[in-house]
Amino acid sequence: MSTNTPITPDVMTIPRKSVDGVLPNLIGMMRPDLANALAEIGTPPKQIKMRAGQIWQWIYVKGARRFDEMTNLSKDFRALLAENFSLTRPEIVTKQVSEDGTRKYLLRIAGGHEVEAVYIPETDRGTLCISSQIGCTLTCTFCHTGTQKLVRNLTPAEIIGQVLVARDDLEEWDRPPSYKRLLSNIVLMGMGEPLYNTDNVRDAMLIAMDNEGIALSRRRITLSTSGIVPEIIRAGEEIGCMLAISFHATTDEVRDVLVPINRKHKIAELLEACRNYPRLSNSERITFEYVMLKDVNDTDADARRLVNLISGIPAKINLIPFNPWPGSGYERSDWKRIESFADIVNKAGYASPVRTPRGEDIMAACGQLKSATERARKSRKQIAAEIEGQ
Repeated sequence: MSTNTPITPDVMTIPRKSVDGVLPNLIGMMRPDLANALAEIGTPPKQIKMRAGQIWQWIYVKGARRFDEMTNLSKDFRALLAENFSLTRPEIVTKQVSEDGTRKYLLRIAGGHEVEAVYIPETDRGTLCISSQIGCTLTCTFCHTGTQKLVRNLTPAEIIGQVLVARDDLEEWDRPPSYKRLLSNIVLMGMGEPLYNTDNVRDAMLIAMDNEGIALSRRRITLSTSGIVPEIIRAGEEIGCMLAISFHATTDEVRDVLVPINRKHKIAELLEACRNYPRLSNSERITFEYVMLKDVNDTDADARRLVNLISGIPAKINLIPFNPWPGSGYERSDWKRIESFADIVNKAGYASPVRTPRGEDIMAACGQLKSATERARKSRKQIAAEIEGQ
């Protein structure tokens, strides 16, 4: 599929160029875009590559929030940058810290909209769960975020900006090489479907992987999709990160209800795309996420069907105890039922860790993200009016 072909033409994205006097944001620009932007303000051609590299380092290594912090640039050049560009991050509206150390950020972005990101500390890593859209269009029935109507895609600046804000909060800028990262992994498992915003997710993650900036390995970034089949291979080719499938059912009949995109891309089609995912191997396995719903998808027969369905795919199965939310209508499977399910999967040769619920006391656990101010469906006209009014 061409990178210029939108797969959701009704979803609007704020353009990078200035609108009504809003300065272009250098955060989120790819290197060629940054170089072009510097050329447009009259930077001498012989200096563009060097200046772009310096600015890149200030943004993504040192975490600069203002141009006047960029002290290896001349005062005149810093003033020129400030006149023509911004370094706009999402704004933390609230930060909640769970009893288990999980941090949930409610972030305000352009247009006054709000999205959520969650930092999960573990003994061997620190994972930031980030959002790719305001709201979600998929309406998965067990997911709290799915009850929030889609507003728009996030821009590359708003996606990578979540990483910058978390690193601000963790005080993790400009550390020595020996420093053990607190934020070592990114998962695209927050609000929205990443593969309905592939271009912007790709640009943001390539920035995160850039060796002269944040420098995360592609194997430390996991993209979770509900099964946007036409975009799966493209994501593997253009981003190269790890893949997780929000699977949750072993028959089309059940998955049509739990994950409605299945009505368009059935299980067989989804699994064929998984089998063709680039670089798939025993060292780069696909994760199949499976939320455990009492009396819905948690029988021994489901477990046996699951291992048969993914036969031949290097994979692990991540069993997720359902995280209740008001009005969900579902219950978490009993622990003995989860153990029985996991035992069948393990005996079939697949790792099947049971995910420990994190941040439940602050509604930050898997499937619980939902900002309070974005509940109403908005028309394209309303969205356009908000963008024009910025």
